[in-house]
Amino acid sequence: MEICYQPHIDREIESLIERIHPPWVSIENDACRNCTVVKVDSANKYGILLEMVQVLTDLDLIISKSYISSDGGWFMDVFHVTDQAGKKLTDETLMRRIEQGLCTTRAKGDNSRDAEVPEADCEEQGPQAENTALEMSGMDRPGLLSEIAAVLADLGCNVTSANAWTHNEMTACIFYVEDAAKPGPIKDPTRLAQVEEQLESVVEAHHGKRERKSVRLTNFAAGRTHTERRLHQLMYADRDYESCRACDGDSSGEHKKGCDGTHVSIIRCRDRGYWMVNVTSRDRPKLLFDTVCVLTDLRYVVFHAAIRSKKSMADQEYFIRHKEDSKALFDESEKQKMILCIIAAIERRVSHGLKVDIRTENRVGLLSKVTRVFRENGLYISRVEIGTKGEEAVGTFFVNDSSGGEVNPGIAELVRQECGGTVVTDKMTPHRVSQTSPWAIVRENVEAKPRFSLGSMLWSQFERFSGNFGSH
Repeated sequence: MEICYQPHIDREIESLIERIHPPWVSIENDACRNCTVVKVDSANKYGILLEMVQVLTDLDLIISKSYISSDGGWFMDVFHVTDQAGKKLTDETLMRRIEQGLCTTRAKGDNSRDAEVPEADCEEQGPQAENTALEMSGMDRPGLLSEIAAVLADLGCNVTSANAWTHNEMTACIFYVEDAAKPGPIKDPTRLAQVEEQLESVVEAHHGKRERKSVRLTNFAAGRTHTERRLHQLMYADRDYESCRACDGDSSGEHKKGCDGTHVSIIRCRDRGYWMVNVTSRDRPKLLFDTVCVLTDLRYVVFHAAIRSKKSMADQEYFIRHKEDSKALFDESEKQKMILCIIAAIERRVSHGLKVDIRTENRVGLLSKVTRVFRENGLYISRVEIGTKGEEAVGTFFVNDSSGGEVNPGIAELVRQECGGTVVTDKMTPHRVSQTSPWAIVRENVEAKPRFSLGSMLWSQFERFSGNFGSH
């Protein structure tokens, strides 16, 4: 089965080259036994690869393999994708959303550090388009997220969604808030200044004013960056990559036997004028998005790439050039910085400890209540992702014991008593238990209602990069 789409082109606003060569998207289920193949051909522009990958990951698709070629003024990308259950795509509505999202990217300008999110993502996140964004970054400490959530609740701010990462003792948080008394963005400059001042006080409370920190409130009218990409940017700005350590390989740049760490090597391809970046790491969802994010934000253009996996390890190969400075990587310090930045981008999303999933009625102060339960029980929150679906709040917290001990799964019952709804815990332990999942999972559900758990997905078997793209 093959579904081909040709989007409508508004000839009044599109550039001449895009009118002559509009994007062509093919979604095919017969070409591969285990996955759906998505092919995209179109006029090229800077940042287009990140936009394509962002569309697919925002639709919760697993990219198992990818071939990329974008020399000159044209690009051809091939993505092998499945749904979260590892199945081919059969939903016609989902296929049309993929087409719409991929074709929408052509209308956007340069994908800079303040680029906006694709329209498909805005539709998914709905109410956030009318909320105020709060960004905070700085040194991490136990209880920080709980203190921030409590201040927002006291100030009458309703948190509609929140994302927070921690890495190398640094933290970056993005909250989407609205006025609890009058839903919508907080537009009063005095009110915004009050919120910002209070949060600055929380950040400075334990580390003083000399700490590297940032608290910023913005409204979406001024533009919006994709949330997870913005988290990467905030942590990069705080130089969390400086504490990363590169994995030691052998003399050929390959992994040592038995090593499953992250290894990055950069080699000069003199005949073509490219730098070849090889990345080998543990496989996981959104790995491609995170790697392409850092390359784009460092102002490198990906001309060719091949993404594949072998068992639970992922191999990524990129041929790149700097957008402005063709000699950037001749500097050894710049080369080492890129290696550490790629490692940091891969590590930021990896979380250990107890995974706590909640689903409950959405209400003002909910985030403050949940985080207070964790803080009062000596737990440290390493990662958060929570949002709203209709009248419900749905989210995930990764928590660890502040003293380094095991987290009691009974914390789920305490959270449920405080917030109601359904609370599920998964204990993620850092040892391989099978060839199909790199994590051991211990589950406790405080309600009798069963809930399906999605395991780690393996990418398809290794396949060399091929430039044979089908014609159309």
